[in-house]
Amino acid sequence: MPLRHKSAQKRARQTVKKTERNKKFRTLIKGAVKNVKAQKDKATAETELKKTTTILDRAATKRIIHKNKAANIKSKLTKAVNKLG
Repeated sequence: MPLRHKSAQKRARQTVKKTERNKKFRTLIKGAVKNVKAQKDKATAETELKKTTTILDRAATKRIIHKNKAANIKSKLTKAVNKLG
């Protein structure tokens, strides 16, 4: 069914833009998390963890993911890095 009202058409365009932006950010998060988990050396894992933490904080600020989800991911990654010892 075609969108007949101008406001509905605009809202549909905005939704497409936001969806694309959110998809890009989510894939960025997934890749960063995988990079941290793939590290075997603690020093490189810590540097990757810092980068991932900033990405997660930015995503939580922009409400792409919930702030508690970002905190949970950061906590799990920190535990994994600390186990590398």
